[in-house]
Amino acid sequence: MRPRLGALASVGRSLVAPVALTAVGYLLQVVGVLAGAVWAVVGGAVLGALTEVLFLRRARRVARQMARAQFTLPVRQLVRDGLLLGGLARLDVLRADGTGAWLLLGVLGCWALHFLCQAVAGAVRARRRLPVVTRNIDATGLGVNRAPPSLFAQRGGARLAAVGLLLTAGMAVSAGTGGPAGALAAVSLCALVLLAGTAYLAGWLLPHRRVADEDAAMAWLDAWLAEYRPTVGLYFSGGPASAYQADMWLTTLAQLDERPLIVLRERFMVQKLEATDLPILCLPKVAHLMRLEHSGLKVLLHPSNSGKTSQVLRIPSIKHAFINHGESDKLSSCNPYAKAYDQVWVAGEAARERYQLAEVGVDDRDVVEVGRPQLAPIEPYAGPPTGPYTTVLYAPTWEGWDGNPGNTSVVLAGENIVRALLADPGVRLLYKPHPMTGSVDPRAGAADHRIRAMIEQADVGRNAQAADPEARAALERAARRLDALAGPGEGADEVELMLRQGPPEPGRAAAREEAVRAWEAAYWAGAPPGAHRVVTGPRPSLFSCFNQADLLISDVSSVVSDHLSSEKPYAVANTSGMTEEEFRAAFPTVRAATVLGPDGAGVPGLLRTVRAPGPDPLAPARAALKVRLLGPAEPPSLVRFGRAVRALAAQAEARQRRAEAREPLP
Repeated sequence: MRPRLGALASVGRSLVAPVALTAVGYLLQVVGVLAGAVWAVVGGAVLGALTEVLFLRRARRVARQMARAQFTLPVRQLVRDGLLLGGLARLDVLRADGTGAWLLLGVLGCWALHFLCQAVAGAVRARRRLPVVTRNIDATGLGVNRAPPSLFAQRGGARLAAVGLLLTAGMAVSAGTGGPAGALAAVSLCALVLLAGTAYLAGWLLPHRRVADEDAAMAWLDAWLAEYRPTVGLYFSGGPASAYQADMWLTTLAQLDERPLIVLRERFMVQKLEATDLPILCLPKVAHLMRLEHSGLKVLLHPSNSGKTSQVLRIPSIKHAFINHGESDKLSSCNPYAKAYDQVWVAGEAARERYQLAEVGVDDRDVVEVGRPQLAPIEPYAGPPTGPYTTVLYAPTWEGWDGNPGNTSVVLAGENIVRALLADPGVRLLYKPHPMTGSVDPRAGAADHRIRAMIEQADVGRNAQAADPEARAALERAARRLDALAGPGEGADEVELMLRQGPPEPGRAAAREEAVRAWEAAYWAGAPPGAHRVVTGPRPSLFSCFNQADLLISDVSSVVSDHLSSEKPYAVANTSGMTEEEFRAAFPTVRAATVLGPDGAGVPGLLRTVRAPGPDPLAPARAALKVRLLGPAEPPSLVRFGRAVRALAAQAEARQRRAEAREPLP
């Protein structure tokens, strides 16, 4: 019960300011109407209109909460306009000469035009919704074109807020002057703009601006697949926070000597994926997904399981391999769903044994060791830290679905570990929480926020030396360069994005990689020495954090396995309730680690060990464990991965030949 009450309290606190401002605005208007006070009527209306801007820019979560209570933006604006008109009537601004009636009709007309614009916008969006979404593909054959103005086609809330601001300003002028001219001018201007915008928007319903219908779109898809003839694809389905699971495989897929394809199921995911030059195809409907059967696609790689995975597994002409989005000793790394695939690709011998011990129905003959090809950017261990600071990366995983307290250290140990690290003046702390932290257990989210606050407080005044101005300027230049290479910018809808994100220009991928390297270098250099960092988002990457760190503290997760490729020291937090001996026996990735308890008491000793000159006593154990977890250094992982792709493709081809040989002659 406590986590749920804590979450409700957090939501309640976030609602206070904008809801209070809205309530004060209404109260002022009511008082003004009853007392005939001009300042109260106008002030309340202006406060309410400005609060709507706050809802749109900074408090969208609060706006969604209010909408669930049926107190939507149109309702709020309608009440505000009604009170404002009532105030003008009470103040005799609306005289009995008919001006008031015209003003009332004008306001109602603006509302009618707003809803008419909403209806036209809905029709335009429906006609621009293609059954297939693409990126890095020439989609001109689908009739893609630029989007209508977003203020009229997509941003109904912003449009209504703008109308409310303009009407409020006009009526405020009328209240101040005692005449209706200001209000009538505002109403007339709003009506004209809405009418012109709606008429312009309706032009996208004309035949020459319509995109392809379903039949034409499917014909285009078949033609493109026949021309491109993809050989290997990455299939992905998931929520917005899970995009990283596919992102980690994009570079590996691009390095294969194949014709790769990314297959997605959710429309929003097309823009969620990191920058890549690989062709991306989103097929939301199962019927359209089945077109892949005759595409020439031989292998589909799956970095995660989802409910929609079973749909693509029905295509018999394609062989499927589960490659996972990271390996750990958790039971989730040996999901029984894995037996649905033709093969399960793992990094090394330890994962193969893990499947055997789990007894989830995966045949050992279907397990293929391919290493982890994306770990190439991780730099090797160069010995104990030599500078004034020891850089420690604390990268806990998330809480998972099963409620096991040993999944993440954030709840039970995170604050103690961070407090012990911050107590050492020679520590430079990098904190990189899992992007899904707090998505299941509110306690994890609350602990994460407290940890961030601790780090921010510890960093205040720690370094008298300011950041290097040249490094900060370099970071700004790198950010601008990345923005220029990132994509189409704002204002585009799904169809216009397909037009803008057509075939990539030659050299774009190399330029983007260089821009990312420049940004990361400037990011690390752009702060005072020893400054702590809370690292969120896709940049800097986890691997970049590995390269900065002298020591990793994490949980039982794929982070540990990936970090072992560097052979740097690491520690694992034990919040499982097991003894240290039981913990080491249960999780092989811990065998070359220092184990920390929930109280964080072992942190000072861990730091002394990492800083000690001379050979590290755990170094040989880390080197041996690296081979068991990630496989041998030769041949390189990318080579083994490519061989696995070709071998599975050969199985698909052999199966197809056998199927064709069994078909009766016409």
